[in-house]
Amino acid sequence: MKKYLSVGEAAKAVHTTSETLRHYDRIGLVKPSQKDEWTNYRYYTEQDIVRLNTVRALQLMDLRLQEIKKVLGYDDLEKIVDFLAQAEQKADEKIAALQYSKSKIQLAKADYEKKLQMRKNPNGIFVKESPERVILLSDTLEVPTIDNLWNYLSHFYDQVTPALKDQFSFEDLAGIYTENGISRLFAVCMRHVEIDGLKVLPKGNYLCANCTEENREQTLRKLLQIAQTKYGAKPSFTVQLIVVSGILHWNYEVQVYIDR
Repeated sequence: MKKYLSVGEAAKAVHTTSETLRHYDRIGLVKPSQKDEWTNYRYYTEQDIVRLNTVRALQLMDLRLQEIKKVLGYDDLEKIVDFLAQAEQKADEKIAALQYSKSKIQLAKADYEKKLQMRKNPNGIFVKESPERVILLSDTLEVPTIDNLWNYLSHFYDQVTPALKDQFSFEDLAGIYTENGISRLFAVCMRHVEIDGLKVLPKGNYLCANCTEENREQTLRKLLQIAQTKYGAKPSFTVQLIVVSGILHWNYEVQVYIDR
């Protein structure tokens, strides 16, 4: 960054408008390091940009400008650091809440896409595009039961070591992952760090069908056959999402990856 930026260049650097920066100057929130006494042009330094970015970030935390001005005006640097640490924690909480909301929106979108596909394909088989998903495989559970579905996610939180629990969160979703003839229940990670048991389900198109426990194996065989004959795919794994349809009752959405 060059030594001085004009008000327009500074506004562009912090993704706001020149008028916003002029307002910050007028209320004494962020004053430019230099101002031409004849033209009244404002000039900003790299340190000014840091302060501007801080103000913009704190505004996203729903803090009023007068409150931000008061805090950044403290003579006690420790107070400023403590305040920014608290703001950082709130930002993390907000991000986690947004990630959770996004996951619910994705589930709702997927549900409506499924209904749309089923309307277009009365035979119940449809193609759905899915984002990349990171799943944690259970180290013990192979099939869903009334007992393990009752408090499903607690099993996966218990599987993570205590020191890492705060770095994991899961979608409210259950499923079966099968590869090389071995099946394990899984949870979909919203937040995670690298540990044993993680698998990445690739982004792309999945051949899908809904089924019950009674015809699940038959449906899976049919999808695998269609994947090979129609799409030329040889999936190395299958996914069976568990769809709770009532008290003590559930069905499945079988998914077979067909992108090559």
